[in-house]
Amino acid sequence: MSAFSNFAVSFSIISVLSGCLTLYGFGMNTGGPALITWGWPLVGVMTLFVGLAMAEVCSSYPTAGGLYYWAAKLAPSHGPAWSWFTGWFNFLGQVAVTAGVDFGAASFLNALLDLQFGFTATPAHTIMLFGLVLLAHGLLNTLGVKLVSLLNNVSVWWHVFGVLVIVGALVVLPSKHQSASFVFTHVVNNTGWHSSLYVGLLGLLLAQYTFTGYDASAHMTEETHDAAKAGPRGIVMSILVSLVAGWILLVGITFAIQDYDGALSSKTGVPPAQIFIDALGSTGGKLLLLIAIGAQFFCGMASVTANSRMIYAFSRDGALPGSRLWHRINKRTKTPTNAVWLSAGGAFLLGLPYLWNTTAYAAVTSIAVIGLYIAYVLPIVLRLLQGDRFERGPWHLGRWSKVIGTIAVGWTLVISVLFMLPTSSPVTADTFNYTPLAVLVVLGFAGIWWLVSARKWFTGPKVQGSAEELAAIEHELDV
Repeated sequence: MSAFSNFAVSFSIISVLSGCLTLYGFGMNTGGPALITWGWPLVGVMTLFVGLAMAEVCSSYPTAGGLYYWAAKLAPSHGPAWSWFTGWFNFLGQVAVTAGVDFGAASFLNALLDLQFGFTATPAHTIMLFGLVLLAHGLLNTLGVKLVSLLNNVSVWWHVFGVLVIVGALVVLPSKHQSASFVFTHVVNNTGWHSSLYVGLLGLLLAQYTFTGYDASAHMTEETHDAAKAGPRGIVMSILVSLVAGWILLVGITFAIQDYDGALSSKTGVPPAQIFIDALGSTGGKLLLLIAIGAQFFCGMASVTANSRMIYAFSRDGALPGSRLWHRINKRTKTPTNAVWLSAGGAFLLGLPYLWNTTAYAAVTSIAVIGLYIAYVLPIVLRLLQGDRFERGPWHLGRWSKVIGTIAVGWTLVISVLFMLPTSSPVTADTFNYTPLAVLVVLGFAGIWWLVSARKWFTGPKVQGSAEELAAIEHELDV
């Protein structure tokens, strides 16, 4: 992969046309226009601190294992344990991101099919489409990294021009727009909670969920030229470009709202679809919806790619059940196709609770944020503990390293607590946020396995990055 392709993977997974749009309805209920508009730049800047701190470590250790390899190398003692738990949180977060992205794509596709053909947006229909989208992404990733790289490059321009087309259409074509005071100051609370501060903080999930997955640039470094520079730049640039593009998109959509309550109660279950149709008419609205679905499809494909590389690296070290199966390399494509299907299958299982839990999608996105950000921050904590002993790569933060790393750790602690809290009141079986349950199950499983068995044999990550090792793998695959 080129440096641009490496950036393209992370940019595609952040995907402002996926995260911003699929959780837009959540934002409309949880804080409303003011939180949608101001939450984005706030979260974007805080995310940039996390990304900068990660990028510095990535430059020193550009390997497919990424976060859990960094933890092993940076830990002053008990490196295998740090690596083990970092890897498991990363695994949980990446599977949840894949589930969240493809579930969002399925929801938007169901909305389009409902509008066009009357294929009603029921939980059963959405889950069926969710499975088909994951199947398509599994097949595309099975065909090899060259096709995926090409599609990721297309994805960048699809996202950039998609945002310009959507915002341009919503600025020029509607007969009326909302006022600036509505967009920047109007607050809506349909959660049942009475604390404006609490609801406002919950509303940050829209932005924080979108700003996930940029560790993909690290996971793809073993397949990237000049990885010690290209990987860090991919992480940082994907956040910066998404910060600008996402804010333009959110402000443009919010100005174009014609009927706020009507969009929230739309029979499609996808408020942005109703906003597009109200603003542009049926045909124009469907075309904008199609642009969004295309972007979400690209995003899900990139997410499966990054997730499979992390699974491959983690199972290469024996850290997943059935590791021998998951780290096999396909001789034809030279990619870890078994890991691709584990990624897709795990994501499908995580999305299934939507059949009986109406808040399941918010829970999946919360799991993605918490799993990934804990995995992001553990190597940053270890890098801070190293101080001047840390061996910098060619891309580093200089004297700002400690300040940026400290801010990154503080922000991660805040959001890890925040997104485990209930999002609706009263809390019932239908509205229960099962995020803490999913996190505890994975943490409990990893912890028990570590104590009972893994601590006796897991010695940390292996790297297959030298020219001799890669040549040996290539020879073995060609035989």
